[in-house]
Amino acid sequence: MLIKLAWRNIWRNKRRTLITITSILFAVLLSSFMQSIQKGAWDRMVDNVVNFYFGYIQIHSKGYWEEQSIDKAFPMESDIFSLTSEMPEIKTLVPRLESFALAAHGDNTIGALVAGTDPIAEDVMSNLSTRLIAGSYFEKEEDAVIIAEGVAENLEIKTGDTLVLISQGYHGVNAAGKYPVKGILKFGSPELNKQMIYLPLKTAQKFYGAPGLLTSVAVAVTDKNEVKQVLSVLQSRLDTMSTYEVMDWQTLMPELVQAREVDSAGNVIILIILYIIIGFGIFGTILMMTKERTYEFGVLVAIGMKRFQMGLMVWLEIIFLGLTGAGAGILASIPLVGYFNVNPVDFSKISEDMKDAYEKFGFEPVFPTALEAGIFLQQALVVLVITSILAIYPLLKIKSLKPVEAMREN
Repeated sequence: MLIKLAWRNIWRNKRRTLITITSILFAVLLSSFMQSIQKGAWDRMVDNVVNFYFGYIQIHSKGYWEEQSIDKAFPMESDIFSLTSEMPEIKTLVPRLESFALAAHGDNTIGALVAGTDPIAEDVMSNLSTRLIAGSYFEKEEDAVIIAEGVAENLEIKTGDTLVLISQGYHGVNAAGKYPVKGILKFGSPELNKQMIYLPLKTAQKFYGAPGLLTSVAVAVTDKNEVKQVLSVLQSRLDTMSTYEVMDWQTLMPELVQAREVDSAGNVIILIILYIIIGFGIFGTILMMTKERTYEFGVLVAIGMKRFQMGLMVWLEIIFLGLTGAGAGILASIPLVGYFNVNPVDFSKISEDMKDAYEKFGFEPVFPTALEAGIFLQQALVVLVITSILAIYPLLKIKSLKPVEAMREN
């Protein structure tokens, strides 16, 4: 009975109720869209930087990550690569031999990161072959390179041309070689796009004078939510005391984690301001409703209605008001967020200046939304908390209500 009365009461003044619900709707719509586009953009950026090269987990020799020297290379041990068949959470293991080199073509030279990798395993993890914009993918033990688009532009080189690489190999060995460019790649991360050169693993080991050696093994996981579990198992299975170090992407790139936290903190401040506005809107409705119904409350108390029942009825009215607005906001948010999930906002098509500004920070200026139920449900929960807190005011008025004085106010 109280639930039915509460629902009917909020529609006694339809205009006021609709205005309040509409204001909550737009606030929930805006906050849901803000959170979804922030999470979607960061998820895309992490995938561009992490999953398309670094991997969510990497295995190195002890101390390699601090120095990142090829002299810290380690042999391709079977105890690492047997883990793929033993752990279904591991999609594949990508062996790599990495170091920096001077890349040259004609009169042009640049510094680049040269990565020797297993072409098949690399493609399983990072879908490297799908990023080709010219030429074709390389094969195992092939004396050829594939290069990133930015490298090709800076060197003014195209497929079929010869790329010269000069570097220092394992334990000071002179490393020099000439390789035909078989393909050109385009990465989502501008930083990778400006420096990546790939060689087949065997070719890179020959180039660096490091046969059978690796600098890292990237671990591709079947589900990024299982990274912590896989990391824990790898650390327990491998000799991390003296031989290996096993690191997740957050440890590999703490600056990316910090940037995400700073951005999230800024977004939280905006959301708090938005929720404060929602709160004042709901509280204004509560004040008017309480004032207009003072006589009604006095009569109900006088004829014997318990204050607890009346307070519960009023609390339900306010909760219904908030949840109706939140529900309408969620229903309006889903198609909007879904559209921009399929059709991300691409700032590179809006302005070259905006594109350059985002690329200076090292990420692609494409912002998809994240279509996750948790984002929408969070809005309903926040509105429920806000309305529950604001409902304290009419409850206090009812508790201190004097029926005779209340009826005289009318």
